[in-house]
Amino acid sequence: MIPGKYRSVSGRAASNVNCGLHLVIQTSSLPEKNKVEFKLNKETPSFPGRLLQHDLERNYSSRQGDHINLVSSSMPSFPILQRSSEEKILYSDRLTLERQKLTVCPIIDGEEHLRLLNFQHNFITRIQNISNLQRLIFLDLYDNQIEEISGLSTLRSLRVLLLGKNRIKKISNLENLKSLDVLDLHGNQITKIENVNHLCDLRVLNLARNLLSHVDNLNGLDSLTELNLRHNQITFVRDVDNLPCLQRLFLSFNNISTFESVCCLADSTSLSDITFDGNPIAQESWYKHTILQNMMQLRQLDMKRITEEERRMASVVAKKEEEKKRESHKQSLLKEKKRLTINNVARKWDLQQHRITNIATDQDRKDSDSQDHCQNDGSTISAFPEETGSLDSGLTSALQGLSVIDTHLVEVDGDTLSLYGSGALECLDRNWSVQTAGMVTTVSFTFIEFDEIAQVLPKLKIKFPNSLHLKFKETNLVMLQQFNALAQLRRVDQLTIDPQGNPVVNFTLWKYYVLFRLSHFNMQKINGTEVTQNDMIMAERLFGILAHVASSELPQYHLISILGDARKKQFRYLLETKGKKPGIVNEENNDSKRLVGENTNRATLNYTTRDFYNEKLEEIKEKKKFCKMYIEDLVKEATEINMKNEALQKLWPQMFIELVRDAVMEIRNKNSYMKLCLQQITDQK
Repeated sequence: MIPGKYRSVSGRAASNVNCGLHLVIQTSSLPEKNKVEFKLNKETPSFPGRLLQHDLERNYSSRQGDHINLVSSSMPSFPILQRSSEEKILYSDRLTLERQKLTVCPIIDGEEHLRLLNFQHNFITRIQNISNLQRLIFLDLYDNQIEEISGLSTLRSLRVLLLGKNRIKKISNLENLKSLDVLDLHGNQITKIENVNHLCDLRVLNLARNLLSHVDNLNGLDSLTELNLRHNQITFVRDVDNLPCLQRLFLSFNNISTFESVCCLADSTSLSDITFDGNPIAQESWYKHTILQNMMQLRQLDMKRITEEERRMASVVAKKEEEKKRESHKQSLLKEKKRLTINNVARKWDLQQHRITNIATDQDRKDSDSQDHCQNDGSTISAFPEETGSLDSGLTSALQGLSVIDTHLVEVDGDTLSLYGSGALECLDRNWSVQTAGMVTTVSFTFIEFDEIAQVLPKLKIKFPNSLHLKFKETNLVMLQQFNALAQLRRVDQLTIDPQGNPVVNFTLWKYYVLFRLSHFNMQKINGTEVTQNDMIMAERLFGILAHVASSELPQYHLISILGDARKKQFRYLLETKGKKPGIVNEENNDSKRLVGENTNRATLNYTTRDFYNEKLEEIKEKKKFCKMYIEDLVKEATEINMKNEALQKLWPQMFIELVRDAVMEIRNKNSYMKLCLQQITDQK
């Protein structure tokens, strides 16, 4: 009887069979006289169940020479194996031919009843001459040189097939072996699992030490309980969760690096033992906890029994890892949202600049009469129209496509406040915490018109009092005058103007103008370059006369109107001390002068934004209109007064005569006149 279990898939279970054999080597063309018989005494203890190797080599080699001489090379030759009747009766169902240095399978006549056949540790290159053994259950061809699975189509009863340590490159020709229970193909050159889906009774499959890079195509192996895939090149596993009876899976020494590549194992309800040792994943700190958390049904991991304490710890660690993963995912989403938002703001900025360029071009083409007409109407022509202006159809559709994404972004990263898009300036109206606002030392503006930035600089000074470094990128800094607006701030140590979107940096002297206009800040760096004393001297030489001329040409009332409160104090101080000797000025005045900081000449170099300028124009327009109406009313009133005066001059002579006549007539009778007057007085009371 053949044992019911085949746990030793290497086939060595058959090596303990003791039997005596007669091995007859002959060619199919040689006569009976060429037969050579070798008898092996079954009582010999040193070689149980085997042929004497040295006799076999000597006699087989000498007879092989006769074969070469007698038989043409075109005719194949096989050793023919025959056993005595007693041996057949004693070992009727098994035959062991291991370590016989066989290069071919011998012809086995009269052994159709064999159930166990062992050819391990030979040099056989092809499976043949066993098709007549249709009752064979156990076939061991371990450690040979077989390159292809073949010659097994008639062995429908075969249940154990051991082909380990051969040269097989492909699983094939197993279609008729539907009763197969154990299939051992370890130590071959197989690169793909295939042609095994019909083996519904297969319980053990050994594919260790092959060239597999992935595991799949396992559907149909409904009885498989053990799968050995050690020492391959496997990077991911699929379909294992479709094996309803799988209990043991060996994946040691492969290239599995992430749990996601074997996540299907978590869906298996039958798997109890698994190994991952020797894989990159086994070196990770989260390895054991992740496996235990996702595969609660496991009893053994890497050949070690799992305790309840390990499961509890795995659950705790897994929760922490899940929290980290969620946080990481959240950060990834925020980064992606930030990227999309910045891209959207950038595209909106580009569309706006494209529209501005088109409008400016169209404006240049207008004739002077149209310009005069516009000026007479009191309207102003701006190179920066409102967002509600018309766009061509292509730009309109592009903007509509971006409407689903945020159009501005506010980000606080450490000590840096980054603002993208004009809508981000509204953040200055938020209620920032004292701690957050105090930490911000750098403010970055991107894709925002500088004129819009200039309007919120006073808020910036209040909300973020410690801001020392300003960055401008794509802000349309186009002229030196715009730097005047930065004088509103409390302090600026560093200034960074990105050349992208700021044409002003193309001016050779822009840095010197910044140093001159903002000299009261004692700036340390401009665009990452240290400011030297020579730079300050050069800035004063270049632009000092400009500030003097600008301030000297302005009337006193106009000069005071454009200065702030602190600058007004300084200006009054200069007027009061003008002409006095230096020694007369007291300490209090000196302190006041130092606190003012900014030179009055420089203060006259201010900047008016387009919107503020437009507001001023509207205000001036309203004032002109009011003055015109007031003057018209005065002229009208004066005209009426003059007309009345002329009429009076014409009527006065006649009126004077009548007045004299009436007076003479009334006082002609004095008593009557007095009574009349008294009566009038009495009536009035």
